[in-house]
Amino acid sequence: HVERSLSGERTVKRLRLSKALTVPDSTSIYEACRRMAARKVDALLLTDSNALLCGILTDKDITARVIARELNLETPVSKVMTKNPVFVLSDSLAVEALQKMVQGKFRHLPVVQNGEVIALLDIAKCLYDAIARMERAAE
Repeated sequence: HVERSLSGERTVKRLRLSKALTVPDSTSIYEACRRMAARKVDALLLTDSNALLCGILTDKDITARVIARELNLETPVSKVMTKNPVFVLSDSLAVEALQKMVQGKFRHLPVVQNGEVIALLDIAKCLYDAIARMERAAE
């Protein structure tokens, strides 16, 4: 049983979603990087004091905004994160999520359900899923 929209297309919640690594936006850059390395992820989501999504920190952000500027690693991630990231709702169409990532030129997209972050969608996994479905359809 696969959840699909009324038009028969696959929804985001049916993709290969990764549980999002989330930390408070007051976390130090060092601690955020340590957690990313421990989980072997290249992005994490930041939450504000109300536990709501307020930012995303990616390996590209760390390279451009921390390493290149020789920033102190005790600086809070709120100073270098991408604020108010674009997100997608879990019941949105998968193709819409992919379009958002391509148009926005980003590889990661937070997935929100009932106002809460439930996952982080990775463009590589979206493409893998799309290719696998095309291969099955061709068989």
